[in-house]
Amino acid sequence: MTEESSIVQRVWNYCNVLRDDGVSYGDYLEQLTYLLFLKMADEQTKPPINKPSTIPKGLDWQSLQPEKGAELEEQYRHILESLGKGPGMLGVIFRKSQNRIQDPAKLKQLIDLINGETWIGLDIDIKGAIYEGLLEKNAEDVKGGAGQYFTPRPLIKAIVEVIRPKPGETVFDPACGTGGFLLAAYDYVEKKYPIDKEQKKALRFETLGGKDVVDGVVRLCAMNLFLHGIGGEESPIEVGDSLLSDPGKRYKLILTNPPFGKKSSITITNGEGKADKESLTYNRQDFSATTLEQAAQLPPAREDPA
Repeated sequence: MTEESSIVQRVWNYCNVLRDDGVSYGDYLEQLTYLLFLKMADEQTKPPINKPSTIPKGLDWQSLQPEKGAELEEQYRHILESLGKGPGMLGVIFRKSQNRIQDPAKLKQLIDLINGETWIGLDIDIKGAIYEGLLEKNAEDVKGGAGQYFTPRPLIKAIVEVIRPKPGETVFDPACGTGGFLLAAYDYVEKKYPIDKEQKKALRFETLGGKDVVDGVVRLCAMNLFLHGIGGEESPIEVGDSLLSDPGKRYKLILTNPPFGKKSSITITNGEGKADKESLTYNRQDFSATTLEQAAQLPPAREDPA
C-alpha cells in the first residue's frame, strides 16, 4: 500500500467511527480541517521552515497536546471560539466554528492520528487526495445536502483544459462552493508552464478569487485552498451574493458552475409560524440577458414520435 493510500484509508476508517456516533461527513470534514490547520501551522514553525507562528500561543496545536478528557474538550472549544473572532484568514476559517465531536476520547484519537503524520512534508497531492475524498463523500451524503456545492472533478478538469488559463491571468468563481475550479486552474498553470519564483508567488497569492452565498461553504473553500498552499494572510474567498451588485473588480477568466437563473428567494415566517417564500429579482443593468430570456428565445423541443 502506498503512503497516500495508507493515510487516506486511516482517515476514512476514523471517519466511519465518528459517523457511527452521529457525526456527519460534513461535520467530520470541518473538525478534520480545523485540526489539520493547527497541526500544519505548528509544523511550519519548526526546521527547516522556521516560519513565525500564525496562531497565537495558547490557541495553537501544542496547547492541545497535554490535555485529555473534559479539559481537552474545553481547550478545543476555547481555540475555535477565539480564532473565529480573529481577523484575516484565521477569522474566515474558524468563523462560527463549533466542536461537533462530543466524546473527548474520540477527539483525542483524532488529534493523535493527525499528530502521527508530518503533513508539511507530504506531497501536496496527498493532502489534497484526503481532502477531496472527504468532500466527495460529503457530497454523496444526501441528508447533509452538500451535493449542491460539489461539481464532479472530471467535469471541472475538462472545462479548465478547454479554457487553458495562462500565468498572469486572474481567475474568479462567483459561485465557488468548495473551490474546485480555483484549484483546477491553479494546478493547470503550475503543471503546464515553466513558471519562475515570482510567477509562482503571484499564482498562489494574487491570481485566484471566489465568492459564495453560504458562510459554511466559504469556510470549507478557504480551508481547501489552505491545504493546497494557496492564499495569504487574507482569504481570497468572500461571503456574499455575487448577483446582488457589480463587485467592481474585474478578472481575466470566470470559471464556475453556478445555480441557473437570475432569481432567488427568502423564507418569511408569519405570526402563526407559517413559512412562505418571497421571490428576489436582481436588478443588474450590466447583464445583457437573463437565463429566462435566453430560454425563451430557444426553439420548442421536438416531441418524440408516438
